Amino acid sequence: MEQFKTLQIVRKTPNSRVFHLYLNRPSRGNALSVDSFSEFPRALAALDRNPDVNVVVLSGAGKHFCAGIDLTALASITSLSGDRGRSGEKLRRDIKFLQDSITAIERCRKPVIAAVHGACIGAGVDIVTACDIRYCTEDAFFSVKEVDLAITADLGTLQRLPAIVGYGKAMELALSGRRISGPEAKELGLVSKTFCSKDEMDKEVGLLAEGIASKSPLAVTGTKAVLLRSRELSLDQGLDYVATWNSAVLVSDDLKEAVSAQTQKRKPVFAKL
Repeated sequence: MEQFKTLQIVRKTPNSRVFHLYLNRPSRGNALSVDSFSEFPRALAALDRNPDVNVVVLSGAGKHFCAGIDLTALASITSLSGDRGRSGEKLRRDIKFLQDSITAIERCRKPVIAAVHGACIGAGVDIVTACDIRYCTEDAFFSVKEVDLAITADLGTLQRLPAIVGYGKAMELALSGRRISGPEAKELGLVSKTFCSKDEMDKEVGLLAEGIASKSPLAVTGTKAVLLRSRELSLDQGLDYVATWNSAVLVSDDLKEAVSAQTQKRKPVFAKL
């Protein structure tokens, strides 16, 4: 598997279908560099293609999840010169490139679970709002910090956060840039659960991930795909979409195995995707 400068992929247990993706710049609080934005979609695409992977757990190495975008990366992106029209067009392409890096989480067919400890600031919030499930430690903290850097958050938080915590709360968090604690993040619905320690979180997230990984990969990837697509569709359109989806994949060996296992009162064993 490809080696990365800013990320690390780990399979903690042999034969496990849970793989761990670490933001791996601990000396910089896992702030995202230009390399990070280039490597992130490549790593997720590799995990997506790997038939041994059913679930991805995303976390940060060291003391923090992600301290945001590295200011040197921000400076290189916003350094403009020459014709204003051409400079603006280039900046737009650069922003779209960064956006695409975060959206790679949603493009990955396999569920991505965020396990957050320490700081989750700015681009860190962009990342976790694109994840499928979010957990954190009680001492974790979050901030939509871009407004304090005199920029409008443009990598997905303003688009995804309202659907997670509600429009009013998203507006308040984005305009104030204030820090919220792990327990408040749970109260808002940004995370599903908080944990007293990172060790406890890692253990519980591992159990959840293994549980999901043991299920039919066709059903799991289909559930993620349909839920993501349904954000953009009316109820009737969403029902039509899932009917079309299931007409292609419902009748499968996984279905036969699930029914057989239920009948025989044993755990099902599904083929790789």
